[in-house]
Amino acid sequence: MSGSGRRESGAELWRGLAVLVEEPDPGHRSVVGAFGLGPGPTAAEHANLFVFQLFPWASVYLGPEGQAGGDARDRIAGFWRALGATPPGEPDHLAVLLAAYADLAGRDGEPRAAHARRAFFWEHLASWLPAYLARTREITDGFYRRWAILASETLAAEAVALGEVPAEAPAALRAAPAMADPRGEGAETFTTALLTPVRSGLILARDDLRRAARELELAARPGERRWVLSALLGQAPAPVLAWLAGEARRQRGLWVGAFPPGPGRDHWGRRAAATAALIDELAADVGPTSAP
Repeated sequence: MSGSGRRESGAELWRGLAVLVEEPDPGHRSVVGAFGLGPGPTAAEHANLFVFQLFPWASVYLGPEGQAGGDARDRIAGFWRALGATPPGEPDHLAVLLAAYADLAGRDGEPRAAHARRAFFWEHLASWLPAYLARTREITDGFYRRWAILASETLAAEAVALGEVPAEAPAALRAAPAMADPRGEGAETFTTALLTPVRSGLILARDDLRRAARELELAARPGERRWVLSALLGQAPAPVLAWLAGEARRQRGLWVGAFPPGPGRDHWGRRAAATAALIDELAADVGPTSAP
């Protein structure tokens, strides 16, 4: 895969990908070597990706709040209960999800496990992970970029191997609220919705907002993304809205190549397009100094 030199497949590949999401440990060196991913990650690289840029919980990308926990986490926990197992403390953590999928992949001969594997893949992995991995490849370099490429290739191959794509979208995507319009719901709700991937179709990381500030020659205040984005909109509403619309279109194009064909790709593409169209309207209405 992409010249990685590794030959593992099936359950061991998924299990190895899960291990490499965990904090770097000397015991991981054999996995890194087996996968041909070059020098292993440092603790600083791990923190930059998973703590400061792209949080590793599915509920952040599938939940209507854009935060860890909530209904999205409960849905994933329900999958464990349906299989007669006790959910782990953070059932939506990426390392836990990949390890759980490895267990299902290792039970190929069991009809119930095969059904569960297919449902788990489309509901809890393919519904968000392609977008996460695509943004990881953009935001990081070094080890985690190589890891994300391998994970993306593995996910794409699994989608093909599983065959027919479900006609119905995953429950989390069906339940997702529409993007908020500040003209009826207020500026704060709009800003929060922009940072809620399942609503906006966008994944806006800390470095994206820094990039916006740099390109627009604005001051990026330190703090949480919501405060940074609000401050940028307060400084220069029209240019920031134009930047956001362009980013929504850019990410929509990114999702086309990242997701396997199916409801997940359709949802993320539609949401990003709708967000871009809404922001275009806001940019046309906003004055040079008025907030959206």
